[in-house]
Amino acid sequence: MKKIHLIAKFQIHPGKESEFKDLIPQCIARVKANETGAERYEWYLNSEGTVCHVLETYKNSESVLAHIANVGDLLGKIFEISDFGGDMYGNLSEELKAAIAPLPITSNSLYLAL
Repeated sequence: MKKIHLIAKFQIHPGKESEFKDLIPQCIARVKANETGAERYEWYLNSEGTVCHVLETYKNSESVLAHIANVGDLLGKIFEISDFGGDMYGNLSEELKAAIAPLPITSNSLYLAL
């Protein structure tokens, strides 16, 4: 299985909720326009608007790398106004492992599936 799944988690800094929310449609527009390998890209906010989880699925590691390149500048802005962590699932390429190494992402390799 080549698909890569990611749960990105953001704790939005106090007073930055509106700025954070303004970046979401920009990310979605870029993904929609430029990424054929993105299969799922859903943003969820808690009721207070202070925590955001993004559920993402990509066709393969190359699609994740394309995503990082496509929205990298927007992610930089998001990282400035939130604390980020995440969990990635799938058999990541060596290139993707290297790309996410500096980030607080836990990588989980597929062990068994239907």
